[in-house]
Amino acid sequence: MTGGRDIADGDSRGDPLGSPRAGSRRIPDETPDTTKGLGSAKGADLAREALDAAKARNAAARNAAARAGKRTSGSGAAAAGVSRRLQRRRWSGPGTDRARDPQLLADTVGSWLSAAGAGREIVKASVFARWADIVGADIAAHASPVSLVDGELVLQAESTAWATQLRLLAPGMITKINAAVGRGTVTRIRTRGPAGPSWRFGNRHVPGRGPRDTYG
Repeated sequence: MTGGRDIADGDSRGDPLGSPRAGSRRIPDETPDTTKGLGSAKGADLAREALDAAKARNAAARNAAARAGKRTSGSGAAAAGVSRRLQRRRWSGPGTDRARDPQLLADTVGSWLSAAGAGREIVKASVFARWADIVGADIAAHASPVSLVDGELVLQAESTAWATQLRLLAPGMITKINAAVGRGTVTRIRTRGPAGPSWRFGNRHVPGRGPRDTYG
């Protein structure tokens, strides 16, 4: 600290306490005081060090966040790539892509027959072959299918009475036939009774003279 020395005009050595005497004068100390600016200098250094430390922490935090973002984006892209590969490899099941997916044999054969135009003939053959199983043995014993064209089934009855009976039973027979061989196979039934006797023989004939007494 800044101080001074008290020098008496006379001899002060006799005073054991070295207290100044009356009439003494104070001489300033020539030693410079270096502790005045020490506090301010230390405060500036500490502030600078704290600022540098804060900057370093902020930079480290930014770098860590950037690294974490890269890892997250990289893992997300990898997961997306794996998901796309799995989607490409996953089976879609029958029926989704008919060109590549496995299909049922019955559906495939049916589609092929329909494209070839053979479906109608196969349905017709199925109705004729399974006639007794479809309509029952009682009806099959008295009527037989003759033709199936454009949904119209023509039946031949063995008698006029059975022809009339078949006309009454037609709605139920249509339901049974469509349930057995496919919906829309038969839409209507036409029944024919027994035909009268014919005296035509061969491919060539001439018109007759009309009704007459054949056995007269």
